[in-house]
Amino acid sequence: MNVFLKNKDYRKFSIAGFLSTSGDILFYLAFMTYASKLNNYSLALSLIAISESIPKLFDIFGGYLADKTQKKFKNIFLMAVVRFVLYGIVGLLFISNVSQWNLVIAVVIINFLSDTFGSYSSGLMAPLIVELVGKEEFGEAEGFTNGISEVINTVAQFIGSGLLLFLSFANFAFLNAFTFLAAGILFLSVGLKHRKDQKPFEPKEVNDQKFFATMKSSYLQIKKAKGLMTVILVIALVNGILTAMGSLLPIVMAGNRSTMIITSYSFTIAVTGVVVSCGAILGSMFGPQIFKKMSVFTTLIISIVLSLATTVATIFANIYLVLVVYFLLAVVVSIASIKMQQWLVNTIDQKILASSVGLLNTIIMAAAPILTTFLTTISGFGNVKYALFVLAAIEIVILFVAIKMGAKSKIEKVAVKTAPVVTE
Repeated sequence: MNVFLKNKDYRKFSIAGFLSTSGDILFYLAFMTYASKLNNYSLALSLIAISESIPKLFDIFGGYLADKTQKKFKNIFLMAVVRFVLYGIVGLLFISNVSQWNLVIAVVIINFLSDTFGSYSSGLMAPLIVELVGKEEFGEAEGFTNGISEVINTVAQFIGSGLLLFLSFANFAFLNAFTFLAAGILFLSVGLKHRKDQKPFEPKEVNDQKFFATMKSSYLQIKKAKGLMTVILVIALVNGILTAMGSLLPIVMAGNRSTMIITSYSFTIAVTGVVVSCGAILGSMFGPQIFKKMSVFTTLIISIVLSLATTVATIFANIYLVLVVYFLLAVVVSIASIKMQQWLVNTIDQKILASSVGLLNTIIMAAAPILTTFLTTISGFGNVKYALFVLAAIEIVILFVAIKMGAKSKIEKVAVKTAPVVTE
């Protein structure tokens, strides 16, 4: 928090990120509500989920391109302007006479493009923030920003469910557009200030290594830690299941309004998002201390069991049971992810830690859109229960793998523990 309060330029960057995040959340909630009212709501909601999930696959490419970009500030400003224009077009589509399904398809495509540009924009922001706050305070700055983002995510969902009573869908699109414009203006003000003061702002060095060469070197370093890659893959699948469940739940809610809706459709989606956010926050903040002696394999097994319980509760369309196990799942997955990250930091050579973390994030991010696309496609062209049964089967297979890994870890305890601290 200190770096946010004392560093005015970083504060502007953070506020710009908060604005664009809140605008996106508000529009997503409004668009999901609009799609839920269509005749073939399952297909419409599935298309929206796919448009939200696939761009996450491009984060690794966006980060790679960002590392090769020299004028990072100029491009991040342009990305904000482009996204402002895109959602301005969405607003115009909502007030036009376009048919419902043509509108949904057009907005899904625009949303896909916007999120793809967002992947590149996110990659550009990281090195700029390092320049603003310094390497020593980067961790504190990112931790604070992530925490506030979760709070904004929670508040924005409740505000959005209330605003749906007063604002039109076009209003939400225009509101989202102007949050990107406001973010662009904040980026511009910081850039012009540094240019006026003639202070170095953008990193002078850019990555000149080929993409696959970068990924190969990162993979080899992670592979050196015995068992770490397997843990990463399992956690990636669990995170993917958590994300896929977030896409399937709105479809189940739309088809079981008597047992899956609390007050209203939009309010129930908001409550579900809040439950997951609160679970993730609590797990991240207190989990590592409370479950310090628990191995990463044990937390993995617990998280998979909770994941399976969430799927079963969803099949039986019991919203209250879903919320309870979904919350516990978010808590335990957060703990497992932190334990994995700590293992990575303690094991990998510090000289290539950034590349290794990039590969780690790519693997975890890739699982979410792949599983979401696969399961929502089954739901869109068949029945959502078929998708849930497939998800349950995947969870059972992953559970057996995790149990086998846990049994093996008792024999090879040294491989499971984090590397000892090296003193000079």
